[in-house]
Amino acid sequence: MMIDSQFLLNLYRMMLRIRLFEESLVEPILNREIHTPCHLYSGQEAIAVGLCSALSREDYVFGNHRSHGHFLAKGGSMKAMAAEVYCRESGCSHGRGGSMHLIDPDAGMMGSAPIVAGTISLATGSALASSIRNDGRVTVSFFGDGATGEGVLYESLNFAALKKLPIIFACENNLYATHMPIRECRVNQPISRVAEPFGIESHTVDGNDVLQVHNASQKAVDTCRRGNGPVFMEFMTYRFRGHVGPDDNIQGLHTDIRPAEEVAIWLEKDPIKKFERYLTKHGLMDKEGLQGIRDEVTGEVQDAMDFAINSTVPSVKDIKRDVFA
Repeated sequence: MMIDSQFLLNLYRMMLRIRLFEESLVEPILNREIHTPCHLYSGQEAIAVGLCSALSREDYVFGNHRSHGHFLAKGGSMKAMAAEVYCRESGCSHGRGGSMHLIDPDAGMMGSAPIVAGTISLATGSALASSIRNDGRVTVSFFGDGATGEGVLYESLNFAALKKLPIIFACENNLYATHMPIRECRVNQPISRVAEPFGIESHTVDGNDVLQVHNASQKAVDTCRRGNGPVFMEFMTYRFRGHVGPDDNIQGLHTDIRPAEEVAIWLEKDPIKKFERYLTKHGLMDKEGLQGIRDEVTGEVQDAMDFAINSTVPSVKDIKRDVFA
């Protein structure tokens, strides 16, 4: 599959936007300038970028507690997300939602929520609506490996298969459900196999290779648009930061049970470094060019942080605004 060089550089830029945004939150979180719990997406960027690059702006995405990457990759405003993380009025949820409640309907980002598997049924309903309207839209449901322990996933798989809905079930398997290794809470079978009893097309993909993700996702999107969905995709990946917050070992609290050797192995599989090697090897960009993109993105991230910090805090008198009985 031929992909033009500008598209490849756009993939790289988007992955870098997500990574540098996430890493810019580390110090403010540790300094308690940010109070909302933040589940950082560092290390998983290739999944959101590779899959969302196969979608149109009109397609729909539903996220979870770790959705900064999904929001940006689908076209959401970095400034609006930064302001939401800082709980400011100019945030995408007007400062009421924080890090885990992100939404931008204009970009097709239909919402994220911290309840495990909580948006899978919503995404299935979205796909049903698209099927009824015959509007050609595809819906993506992003969820983690921990969601495979929730019954709503299997109810949704069954219904989506029954109605041949245009939905991609995208499982980001980072090997840990909070702090528990996934191998200790489910049978030793590829997660992608959970969709097989429902007759759903299933794939396991290297989630740290953005081109593999994009190519597999493009095929899945085409399948759904032709009316042959749903598709289940398991993306193998690894989070570089703690389950929530920058690190699970800060302030002497050892809650990260991941072996140091395992972490080191996955750091070598960094999706951004991997793609940088690809771009330089194929003569698409040299080190100076890559640094130029990094400098531009660093400036964008700083602008977003400045915007958030200088934005207005929601007024107490508006506490009941947008709340409906």
